[in-house]
Amino acid sequence: MNHGEEGGQPHGHSGAAGSHSGAAHGHPGAAGGHPGAAGGHPGAAGGHPGAAGHPGGAMMPSDGGVRPPRVLAWETTAACNLKCKHCRGSSTADSAVGELTTEEAKKLLREIRETGTPIIILSGGEPLMRDDIFEIAHYGTDLGFRMALATNGVLVTEEIAQKIKDAGIQRVSISLDGREQTHDAFRMIPGCFIDSMKGIENLKKAGVEFQINTTISRFNVHEMEDVHNFAKEIGAAAHHFFFLVPTGRGAELTEFEITPEEYEIALEWLYGLSRRTELQIRPTCAPHYFRILRQHAKEEGIEVTPKTHGLDAMTKGCLGGISFGFISSIGEVNPCGYLPVSAGNVRNQSFKDIWENAKVFNDLRNYSAYEGKCGACEYKRACGGCRARAYSETGNYMEEEPLCSYHPRGIVNGTKNG
Repeated sequence: MNHGEEGGQPHGHSGAAGSHSGAAHGHPGAAGGHPGAAGGHPGAAGGHPGAAGHPGGAMMPSDGGVRPPRVLAWETTAACNLKCKHCRGSSTADSAVGELTTEEAKKLLREIRETGTPIIILSGGEPLMRDDIFEIAHYGTDLGFRMALATNGVLVTEEIAQKIKDAGIQRVSISLDGREQTHDAFRMIPGCFIDSMKGIENLKKAGVEFQINTTISRFNVHEMEDVHNFAKEIGAAAHHFFFLVPTGRGAELTEFEITPEEYEIALEWLYGLSRRTELQIRPTCAPHYFRILRQHAKEEGIEVTPKTHGLDAMTKGCLGGISFGFISSIGEVNPCGYLPVSAGNVRNQSFKDIWENAKVFNDLRNYSAYEGKCGACEYKRACGGCRARAYSETGNYMEEEPLCSYHPRGIVNGTKNG
């Protein structure tokens, strides 16, 4: 099997649906990649800042046999200083009515602590627009959480960078969708690329680790290799790639819609990149990457282990409601930021109760209830399909993933075998 040209851009056509698309080259389409997603554990405006190679959180089952969350993205505010075309939350400069107060925020962190010590991603919107963000971050650090911040970087002055450091925030994610012209076009604010670069320099001066998050679309696919090389040059600890789930303003980007074949090719290209780069690579809202990884391992006759595949061997595709959760600025708990199905509100019940007992979470943890070809797929425990994309397209979060071109062995002539 041809794994593609090293260093090449994704271009070309996919192979037959249901097998590998063949090359790690191809043309990834898709606009997209917003925060709050379960795949790369992004937060907002930035993505999963997790921690340097840390898978996050305790893995022992909590009461009732439910595993505790490993990563939580918390939309601390819906307000944002940019107008990104693909924003999940359709954020504006104004905060949402009824956002959690400082005391409610601290109470939430205490309740989360009862479930374990997941990575907490302070996201938005733009979290730096919240006046008490560092008080909240300090509080989370003192409780023993690994705190992370998802920001567009524009507001990161030298003073802010030092406050980030002093609050105990372990990693910051910065969105970068291309060089200056491309990035500013996506973010809808001229000059924000330069301001984000200044923010990165200020983080580096303060000694704060950062990662780059990139939204892949037809608009910028030709720049992906260049953006990745740039991420390495400026000292990023990781590079996460995002795939659009059509919610918020992202639902309006029909001209950037990706086909299942282009999606497969994009993931093949990312797999090839992951094998030749020293940076941590993570596709988000792209659970099929973990199927592709295992297909390659099988063909190469190797076992998927942390030694052979790093953190990719320790996780799976869609983690929404399984080990990842999203909390909105007004306290609504969702499987991820793209799946607007409420599991409950922390103002009305404890986070622990929501995490362990919400119907939507328990549905998502029940692989035997997955429908369509996802339910019949031999890779459903490694991939799971994007539940948010299924919901966006069909209104049913248990339905099959609409962007998947793979044909499971358990499907014969469009029906389940046996």
